[in-house]
Amino acid sequence: MAELIAVPLKKPSDVDIVKPLTNVIKSTYSNASNQKDYTEAITEFSKLRNNALWRAFEKYESSLEVIYSYYDQLCALEGKIPAHELQIPFKWKDAFDRTIFGGKLSLTISTLAYEKVCVLFNIAALQSSVAATQSLESDEGLKLAAKLFQQSAGIFNYLKSNVMMAIQQEPTPDISPETLGALSALMLAQAQEIFVHKAIHDAMKDGIVARLAAQAEELYADALKLFQKEIFRAFWDKEWIPLIAGKQAGYRAMTEFYQSLVCKNNKQIGEEIARLEHSVELFKAAQQRSNKPNLFQDYANRAQRNLTEVKKDNDFIYHERIPDIKSLEPVGKASVAKLITMPEVFSANFKDLFADLLPVSVHQAMSSYDVRRNELVNSEISKLREMTQVLNGVLASLNLPAAIEDTSGTQLPQSVLEKAQYIRDAGGIKALDNATKELPDLLQRNKELLDECDRMLQEERQSDDQLREQFKERWNRTASSNLTQQFHTTLRKYREIINNAVSADKIVREKYETNKEGMEILSLDESALINVVPTGSAVQESNTVAQLRSLMENVEALKTERDVIESELKSAVTDIKSTFLSALAKDGAIDEPNLSVETLGKTYGPLQKQVRDSIARQEQLIAEIQRCHAEFTAEQSGTGSAREAMLCKLAAAYDAFKELKGNLNEGAKFYNDLTQLLVVFQNKISDFCFARKTEKEELLKDLTSNLSQPGPVTTPNIPAHHGGASGQSETEKSGSSQLPYPTTFQGMPVPYGAGPTTPYPAYIPPPMPATYNPYATMPYPAQGNYNPYQVMPPNSFGGFATLPRYGSQHPHQGHQY
Repeated sequence: MAELIAVPLKKPSDVDIVKPLTNVIKSTYSNASNQKDYTEAITEFSKLRNNALWRAFEKYESSLEVIYSYYDQLCALEGKIPAHELQIPFKWKDAFDRTIFGGKLSLTISTLAYEKVCVLFNIAALQSSVAATQSLESDEGLKLAAKLFQQSAGIFNYLKSNVMMAIQQEPTPDISPETLGALSALMLAQAQEIFVHKAIHDAMKDGIVARLAAQAEELYADALKLFQKEIFRAFWDKEWIPLIAGKQAGYRAMTEFYQSLVCKNNKQIGEEIARLEHSVELFKAAQQRSNKPNLFQDYANRAQRNLTEVKKDNDFIYHERIPDIKSLEPVGKASVAKLITMPEVFSANFKDLFADLLPVSVHQAMSSYDVRRNELVNSEISKLREMTQVLNGVLASLNLPAAIEDTSGTQLPQSVLEKAQYIRDAGGIKALDNATKELPDLLQRNKELLDECDRMLQEERQSDDQLREQFKERWNRTASSNLTQQFHTTLRKYREIINNAVSADKIVREKYETNKEGMEILSLDESALINVVPTGSAVQESNTVAQLRSLMENVEALKTERDVIESELKSAVTDIKSTFLSALAKDGAIDEPNLSVETLGKTYGPLQKQVRDSIARQEQLIAEIQRCHAEFTAEQSGTGSAREAMLCKLAAAYDAFKELKGNLNEGAKFYNDLTQLLVVFQNKISDFCFARKTEKEELLKDLTSNLSQPGPVTTPNIPAHHGGASGQSETEKSGSSQLPYPTTFQGMPVPYGAGPTTPYPAYIPPPMPATYNPYATMPYPAQGNYNPYQVMPPNSFGGFATLPRYGSQHPHQGHQY
């Protein structure tokens, strides 16, 4: 009696998940505060996948916990990795590897969502296998079987509603909504069957068993309708439909048998005989339809014995009239089996390997906050630096402070000696020259990386175009040109960034050449420097000179203050992560713009006010310096014009040296940072090309195998006694005459699994360092969108007959639908 159906598992393929996952985590979290090394966690995740997916085929209860843990980890990881960033070509074969499909049916998609669908399918399938092997003689076995069948039914039902949204393309037949709906119905029917066994095992009242069996009969009838759809012709295991049909008739027979026992207790002899006669006929029908002579045999024997005894008693004692079975009141149904909804976490002892990774929404919000913060900080620092350059230019044009320090006319002013010492300590013009020569090498390295990215994309496109030309319409995967638009856009943006950097290099070189002579002089030792500077008349002490010295002290104080402000702008720290996490926990979403603006205002508002005050004070200070210098010029003799010109030149060279030193350091950092980004970009393209290569090989394999396969197998006609209802429309019949699935899979995977609205990539990249002067004049490449997925129109499928339902026709009459 207890012949239960177990769903076969989908077969996974081994795939390297370490390298792509490492690339994604490094690229996504490279600039985040979390700098943890996830190499060990990624390796453990790879081991967990292999263990979970292959141990499932052992079909033991202990295997469930392993695959539960893997699925839970997938769910946890999906919330922390940008949805379409991960380029792992997950390949799964159809669970029902039937001959009619050539044994080649598989699907490869590079998304975690597809992996989750397939793992969930295997969880439900494994649950059915474990449930089917439980002992129905023990209370523990019955409880576990009922639980697992209900869980399996719930998972298949969930997948039915969500599979198309998850994979965004035509599925393999085993995970089509129609197949999943049929499997869910079957699992629910088998769960109800277990409850019938449980009631009998617990010696419950005959009326309860009858109602439970009536519900089991109805659920098997529902499952049979789904399994007999035209789209499933020759799809299922050859024993499944006969067994389901036999179970439907058998549980109708069980309903009548146990209700006859109720009649026996109530001394309703005529009704007892009618139900027993009907029960005996239905048991025979169950055995015939299932092709299993022993199905329900024990209960069939009991029914026959009871029928013989009660007929004998009725003939000799009671002489009650035997009513027509159709006139009897139908037995009520007791629906106990339910679809168990999926839990948030399957595993009892789940531990997230990537617990330290932030949720994607928080990471995106933090990336946006970093963009806003960097823009604000860079803007304020740029204001300070620009005003300082203006101030230095004014002082250099006035030969200050050197003009008021030249008390002898022959000795060098102290400020010039200090500037010369600074330049010598910094390595002199030779260090600057060496740094200038390094930039072309750094630039060339980045150009070569971009060229390699372009080469890989062109090579992949050419291969796709060549095969499309060779196979024509049979090469029906998405064209490379439709998938690489964002890559090419990013390539152009990076090239534009590099071109701007080249222009910046030119500006630096021109400034270097303009001030080279003055920087060379300042690089000399003190004695040589004295000999180079012409002599002149000494400065005459006066109130004006004293005022200018005081003003120079104010200048130095202003510059020192700005250094402090710049340092505070760069080092200001806010716990924005906690702010975003709290908002996500409280509201389920993050209002990043408002939270960021509010936090930035609190943190940087006082510093912005200091910047404004510093700029205003400089304007007053320059005006006062220019006024005093005019008085100073009128007081002093004009005999030192050559000396003054040289001192002005050296002052300008010193300012240029400091600026160039900063520019070259920033330029080198700019190119090195860009190299890291380009390496990440190259890895993404490499992963993309690998995924495309995998799908190309799969499609080539299918196309070449098709050439060597015989023609399609002719499906035998359905027997006449399984014919459709007379009311079935011709439209339904014609609409279901063709299988909706190809004999070899035609919808090859779309790299990145791009959804209808999800942009690629889904994260906000770190901004280019805008404080670099004059480098990084452009932001990083913007993000793009994929075209929406087009949903295929539903097919119309016909139906086949179910076995007779309770309270309708006699089994020897026509079938009811």
